[in-house]
Amino acid sequence: MMPDIIPESEITCPQCGFKKRETMPTDACQWFYECKSCHTVLNPKTGDCCVYCSYGTVPCPPIQQDKSCCN
Repeated sequence: MMPDIIPESEITCPQCGFKKRETMPTDACQWFYECKSCHTVLNPKTGDCCVYCSYGTVPCPPIQQDKSCCN
C-alpha cells in the first residue's frame, strides 16, 4: 500500500525568508518559483530535482513515492 501523498509544501525564500504554503504539481517538476515577497526567482539547488525539494518543507510528490522526479 502506497503512503498518502502530501500535496502541499511551505516554500521559504532563501533571499528574504518569506514563507508561503503552495500546492505542488503532481505531474511535472517545478524548476522555477518566484517569491511572492521579493520576486527573486528560485531554481533547484545542485542535486535537487525541483524548488520544493530544495526550499520546501515537503519533497515533491514523485520523490515522496520513491520515483524519479524528472523523467
